[in-house]
Amino acid sequence: MKNQWIEFFFGIVTVKLTGKGTERFINVLIRNGYHIWHVKRHGTETITFRIRLSDAKEIRHFIRNSGLKLSFLQRKGLPFLSKRMLKNSGFIAGAAIFLVIIFLLSNVIWGIEIKGAKPETEYKIRKELDKMGVKIGKLQFTVKNVEGIQRQLTDNINDLTWVGVELNGTTYHLQVVEKNEPKKPEQLGPQNLIAKKKAVIVGHYIEEGQLMISKNDYVEQGQLLVSGQIGQDGQNPRMVAAKGEVWGETWYKSHVELPLTTKFKVFNGKEMVKHSIQFGKMELPVWGFGKPEYKEYETEINEHKLHFLKWELPISYVNKTIREREEFTRTYSEKEAEQMALEMAKKEIKSRLDEDASIKDEKILHKAVENGKVILDIHFKVIENIAVGHPISEETQE
Repeated sequence: MKNQWIEFFFGIVTVKLTGKGTERFINVLIRNGYHIWHVKRHGTETITFRIRLSDAKEIRHFIRNSGLKLSFLQRKGLPFLSKRMLKNSGFIAGAAIFLVIIFLLSNVIWGIEIKGAKPETEYKIRKELDKMGVKIGKLQFTVKNVEGIQRQLTDNINDLTWVGVELNGTTYHLQVVEKNEPKKPEQLGPQNLIAKKKAVIVGHYIEEGQLMISKNDYVEQGQLLVSGQIGQDGQNPRMVAAKGEVWGETWYKSHVELPLTTKFKVFNGKEMVKHSIQFGKMELPVWGFGKPEYKEYETEINEHKLHFLKWELPISYVNKTIREREEFTRTYSEKEAEQMALEMAKKEIKSRLDEDASIKDEKILHKAVENGKVILDIHFKVIENIAVGHPISEETQE
């Protein structure tokens, strides 16, 4: 017997047969190849059964001159369902359009809230968001995900120390921490200024305190530069917080090794974009089919959760950008490698210095080329503020 659920696609009709010789009539239909099932007797002269819609149209000529009465009780299946849907197509289409509109509106950006930023910083953030396409009225899955937005804001706006981005429903919430926040005035007790390292004094600027050294003096680490005790020759010496800057020439050594030949990977500009809908762990491609024809590549994935009203659906829109990479070989001459190594050493030294320090001079102490590398030992002369505060103890004051 055929699977009866398949009959649903062809259409099913329930037939009522009344009169004498109903069993004989059923046998005639079966002998002629008609598929009949769900046969039930109702009394002595009534039978009901089910038959395909296409067959129901053909059995009428068998009923002629048989003395039986034939009627159709129920119709079901895909053909009848399609007819009812077509009859109510206006209502169904309206309902479908309504649901699509609600779905789209649930995934539109309706608000951007920024907290913790000064007005000028907030203006920069909103301007950068506009460049990224993060603006009111835009669909959420057409812009970067929250991690990408956070990364681009931090990279492109120097005033930010940190920014947290959160998507709550249809609103982006940004929490900002700015750089260079005003520091509270530091309340200093009596203190001296001492040398934080060995140096030769080249200059000074003293706001408070008594200078204890002169220009061109050589000082050791921890040596007193500016005293916080003033008026020693007078009757009433007093203790102050020594303030100022003492500039000294200091010395640093750096060791650098740079390969003459370096291999690294770069993007060549070729890329492939794929769009898909993800249901749980199953991914349904929408655009961009097939595997990339690149030998080496890197894939950037942006996933956007879809919403319906306030609910987050277990469905995501996934955008994948596949970029081709190529191996590139960079080769330096010995002179070029020496210059590059020197620049690297300067950069490393500057990272260890205060912003107001400067490199006065550099001298290569040792240079060699070994195992395909340029090796340099470099001596740097640096001008920097060597003064640091050191509290004056009660014993010293007495």
